[in-house]
Amino acid sequence: MTDTMTDTLADATSEQLTADDRAHLTAATDFLNYEHETVKAFVDKALVGVDRETADPVDLAVALYYAVRDGIHYEVYGASLSPQGLQASSIIDARKGFCLHKSVLYAACCRAVGIPARLHYSDVRNHLASDRLRSYIGGDVFFHGLATVYLNGRWMKVTPVFNKLLCRLYGMTPLEFDGRSDSLYHPFDAQGRQNMEFLTDHGDFDDVPYEFVMGNMRRKHPKFLDKDGTGTVSGGSLADEAA
Repeated sequence: MTDTMTDTLADATSEQLTADDRAHLTAATDFLNYEHETVKAFVDKALVGVDRETADPVDLAVALYYAVRDGIHYEVYGASLSPQGLQASSIIDARKGFCLHKSVLYAACCRAVGIPARLHYSDVRNHLASDRLRSYIGGDVFFHGLATVYLNGRWMKVTPVFNKLLCRLYGMTPLEFDGRSDSLYHPFDAQGRQNMEFLTDHGDFDDVPYEFVMGNMRRKHPKFLDKDGTGTVSGGSLADEAA
């Protein structure tokens, strides 16, 4: 585990990775544990029928995006934030999670097929949260996680977070990814209303910066954590609260 922000690969623009950079950013870690059988099986299912040796990395990244976006249910309640709970294999076992979880899984899956990937964190204003969730968060500004992936010589921000069902319930257009441009946020809902703004960018990290993540959660969203401080409050469902 590392809490060190990547500084030699700081921006998400065109750049060339060295062999050492590429090896480092495709390596398995305690969190991005793609060598675990559960993660291998998830990747295999997402890429069934695909020859990974000849496939374009863009096509691999896109297929994995949709597997994570729609294969793992977006749920903010009862989510583990322990080190084990934020491992890619545990996220698959749970079949649910929110941005912090789904970005970890996507980064792990991309690394599994040789695509360099990192974690990225920001503060965002989300106008489409339920009233109950806002009461736990303490308003409409959320600590937010996504991933960055290296394709065709540049870093792209990718957000495989809100699955199609949840988007439909909240009147949002699902966020797509074509592997050639950022898949960053939903600036407007299906009715043309603004629903998310990026406020503070915390940058890229080459692994889950666990103490940084939990420090932000404890400081910004203390009511959202359970009594042990290792997960989010239980009870309820974000889908049920859409009404």
